[in-house]
Amino acid sequence: MAKAQILVIDDETLMREYVQEALQRAGHSVRSVSNGKDGIEAFRKHGFDVILTDLKMAPVDGLEVLKTIRDESPVTPVIMMTAYATVETAVAALKAGAFDYILKPFTPDELEMAVIRAIERERMAQENKYLRSELNQHYDFAAMVGESPAMRAVYEQIKKVADSRATILIRGESGTGKELVARAIHHSGIRREKPFIKVNCAALSAGLLESELFGHEKGAFTGAHERKIGRFQLADTGTLLLDEITEISIELQPKLLRALQEREFERVGGTVPIQVDTRIICTSNRNLEEAVDKGQLREDLFYRLNVIPIVLPPLRERKDDIPALMDFFLKRFAQENARRITGYSDEARTLFMEYDWPGNVRELQNTIERAVVLSTEPLLKPEHFSLNHARFGANDTRSALTVGATVADMERQLIFKTLEQCGQNRTHAAKILGISVRTLRNKLKEYAE
Repeated sequence: MAKAQILVIDDETLMREYVQEALQRAGHSVRSVSNGKDGIEAFRKHGFDVILTDLKMAPVDGLEVLKTIRDESPVTPVIMMTAYATVETAVAALKAGAFDYILKPFTPDELEMAVIRAIERERMAQENKYLRSELNQHYDFAAMVGESPAMRAVYEQIKKVADSRATILIRGESGTGKELVARAIHHSGIRREKPFIKVNCAALSAGLLESELFGHEKGAFTGAHERKIGRFQLADTGTLLLDEITEISIELQPKLLRALQEREFERVGGTVPIQVDTRIICTSNRNLEEAVDKGQLREDLFYRLNVIPIVLPPLRERKDDIPALMDFFLKRFAQENARRITGYSDEARTLFMEYDWPGNVRELQNTIERAVVLSTEPLLKPEHFSLNHARFGANDTRSALTVGATVADMERQLIFKTLEQCGQNRTHAAKILGISVRTLRNKLKEYAE
């Protein structure tokens, strides 16, 4: 699992050092401060994935820290650290918006589990925010843009497999819309009213992924204080999307194979078989046959996954769809950002048709969103778009933005300009740039050195 940037706030030196050392040993990047005021300042200056704060501090206590962070960054999880004598206060903190509380004294494993839960909650909160914004859309063909022959063939496949219980494998380069196709399959079939559950197999370690997929029993491992229902069971009668299926460890693949074949599994630490009626859709941007040859993917699992393959074409192979995609995303982002942008210049449309789009629809989407946010003109022109000039056709005579500037120089200029346009809001700037907040933070740290 991706490690986190964590801020620890505690006025007890020994406790602060204990927490910092335990989290650093777990691989996290940790900054610690001795009071609430410094904690708030550090949060505002650097931004963190998770905050751990003591309750009883002076003059700024943990509740005031919590309130400030909730006001300024509602999605950042705050974990309260408290002694047994202040459990009632901790419960009050939960009601005030704390993600969790952990009772002193605690073990490093208990601390790590609390942090892992917080990181996952933050990830899911971001995912749910996106999903909520999509709730008013129908996840059928109306949400898919493109009428090229290649996309019409994909639509026909979706219609044919929508009601099937068979495992479906969606293959395609990054950014081609694999998850959107998976959702269209689910919402076009008889399971549309049932759960659609997604798991990013690349985001979790082998141990955590096993628990996430199959659940665990209380006491199955350190920190398993209660029974957890896995995603396979949560998706019962519905659809489970296994994103980036080739990232599952070779050790976990036999258990996944059994679950796919028999629709049966046991929770981690359990002995009772659990049967489910879950339709599985998998996605991958890798060459699965090559993964089998390299021993990264079991051959029997590959055949079980590849029952119904759907291959999504890259955008460069369906350029007839680009004008419709341009208009779709312009309308969407102009509405979301309250921008009065009426369209594109002819030169901008030519630019988009000549570009190779290595990042596919996702790159096109991010490019348009960035231009909409940063532009102050009603018509988008070529100068509003930051594209990789190496990815144009061989006959293109377009010059770089600044002659003699390195790619690193242009990247730096773009980052600072975007931050300026976003009022130094790193979260918004990272979204516009198409990178994570953590990557943006690391870039800024690199520039400051």
